[in-house]
Amino acid sequence: MWKNVLHECQGLFLVVRHYSRIAPPRPASAAPVIRVSNNVAQLGSPKEGPKPRQLLSLPPFPAHPLPGKSLVNVSGLPTHVTAISWIKYYFDEIPGFVVQSHFNKGLVHMECSNLDDSPLEKEGQIKPLRKIKPNEVMEAGTRIYVPVSVAEARISKRFDTIPSGTLHPNADEIEYLQRLVMYKDPAILVLNKPPKVPLKGNLPVHNSMDALAAAALTFDYEEGPKLVHRLDRESSGLLLMGRTKESVAHLHWLFSDINKAKSPSKAWDGACEATCQRYWALVIGSPKQKEGVIHAPLSKVLLDDGRTERVILANQSGLEASQEAITEYRVLGPMINGCSWIELCPRTSRKHQLRVHSAEALGTPIVGDYKYGWFVHRRWKQMPRVDLEPTTGKPYKMRRPEGLDVQKGSVLSKVPLLHLHCRELILPNIAKFLPILDLKPENQNQYPKLSSKPDILRFVASMPNHMKISWNLMSSYLV
Repeated sequence: MWKNVLHECQGLFLVVRHYSRIAPPRPASAAPVIRVSNNVAQLGSPKEGPKPRQLLSLPPFPAHPLPGKSLVNVSGLPTHVTAISWIKYYFDEIPGFVVQSHFNKGLVHMECSNLDDSPLEKEGQIKPLRKIKPNEVMEAGTRIYVPVSVAEARISKRFDTIPSGTLHPNADEIEYLQRLVMYKDPAILVLNKPPKVPLKGNLPVHNSMDALAAAALTFDYEEGPKLVHRLDRESSGLLLMGRTKESVAHLHWLFSDINKAKSPSKAWDGACEATCQRYWALVIGSPKQKEGVIHAPLSKVLLDDGRTERVILANQSGLEASQEAITEYRVLGPMINGCSWIELCPRTSRKHQLRVHSAEALGTPIVGDYKYGWFVHRRWKQMPRVDLEPTTGKPYKMRRPEGLDVQKGSVLSKVPLLHLHCRELILPNIAKFLPILDLKPENQNQYPKLSSKPDILRFVASMPNHMKISWNLMSSYLV
């Protein structure tokens, strides 16, 4: 009898050793369990655990110093950029505690650099990832992945458009316009332009940005600020304006496509080379390549009515007038509900360049662009569809957050607004360099003493409400 009991105990010990804390067995998903909800018992399979989030790819860490950051610390030693510093720099508008909470939850990953290119990446899937800590030192070319939820934002109840229909705005409208100003110095103004507001006004247009700025944004100057680059009426984002004749002239030269000659100031030349604009756009479909450069000249044509103008890709025959157009692009994440987020960086300034390159060169028109993507919008059904998550192969499906109004031009509304936003702007500090730039050629060897302000300015603008709603909808858990 005791032998039988001892034999059963030995068998029990073997079972206990199998269920160790080091390598616990996977639960049997087929075994039914009883779940009680609202005092109702149900028999079914165990509930699955949390599923992965949609991942957002940051650009590869640059080898050169970040704009506006010092190369050395207080002790004179070269500085190292950590992972949390790089994410905070890229998401400048996101509070620091939000980024830190994602590190605490282990949601920040980095590509494994010691592995060769695998077949998974060739099929459009990302490389194997590993969790990282906030103090991880960044190396040139490394890429970080974070959940899209890191950039989720609250939706404002205020309308995005300027509530003005006159050249003489009242006190409330002036206050609203001044709230759009993100930065102001003696040389420039930087605003976060709302959508559906034209820049240049003509006879039937009164509430254009140039007219409203002249009336409400003088800030004790005799004349209002002047436009130095263009944004489409339906698009939103960072808008740069010059406050003086000298700054306007230098900014026009900076955003022109002419070959820029070197100046005697190396600091000014370095700041000019760092100048760039980065747009975020939601497109229908997804480009075949994750990133690349589009070299596609553009030309203008008139439609049959003889008045409407369209921009198209130029033919290679050379018989028609065309302009060189270059755009860098990068896919931010996987395709969800038939759409994907991409980043666009124009290297030339052409009318409707980003919209035409997205629609015709990449074959992925921007959501809400009915001028150049009407043929895709006609076939595009705004219904939940199955898209696979690249790391697990499980299907994505968007959720509708409770209490969220999706009829504000978001991706789920019947008529979405244009999803094109100028998110980031890097340019030289014009106010700092004006004393040098305005010197006469015979006096350029006698430089005035420059201020201690940074050589480069960087601005990041939050998205308008309809794009925030689309972003939040596509940043949910897999369900």
